[in-house]
Amino acid sequence: MKTPVLPLFALAAAAAVPGQAAAKQGDVQLKLLATLVVPDGKISDVELDAIGLPAGTQTRANDNVTPTIAIEYFVAGHVSIETIAGVTQHDVDGRGALDGAELVSDAKIVPATLTLKYHFGADGGIRPYVGAGPSYFIFIDEKSGAAAVALGATRQKMDDSFGVALQAGVDVPLNAKGLGLTLDAKRYFLRPTAHWYAGTTEVLRTEHKLDPWVISAGVAYRF
Repeated sequence: MKTPVLPLFALAAAAAVPGQAAAKQGDVQLKLLATLVVPDGKISDVELDAIGLPAGTQTRANDNVTPTIAIEYFVAGHVSIETIAGVTQHDVDGRGALDGAELVSDAKIVPATLTLKYHFGADGGIRPYVGAGPSYFIFIDEKSGAAAVALGATRQKMDDSFGVALQAGVDVPLNAKGLGLTLDAKRYFLRPTAHWYAGTTEVLRTEHKLDPWVISAGVAYRF
């Protein structure tokens, strides 16, 4: 039976060791995380359709769990800049008239993100934070799914896309040497465009509401 993440963090907070040194300008915090990526992926607009999508066709991207690394630099005691590194992989399946049909296979995404964060709480104690910043999603090695190939679209490409991320989380110190636990949630807002080709001819172009939730938990070390 799986143990809920939030109760684990509540127990850690109750057992946290007070007295961790206050964050100061120039500190760096490294986080090793397990990250759940929950995208939407629905079609928001069909810009070109030369293959005759069935009426009522809609799409949904699958969820994925992936390891990520976050690197955070403190520009002041309560203010930091953070970036994340990781790759997440998703299929896009049909809904409605093409329910369950695979339209995009193994699209790998690098969610390049930079957030400006403000940390609350007493120095050396439990510190909730909020943040926001730009993102740039880089799509790698995506392919047409079996259903798209059957419709005549043999090649697929997602446009890299700019967006914005909102962030909230909490850091929980475990000792006085910089070790801690961290829980983080981000919501991204972006609208990438997908292109399907038959040979070199574009036969389908759709805009998608990606808007993933990105939920991470792991360990942190500040030095």
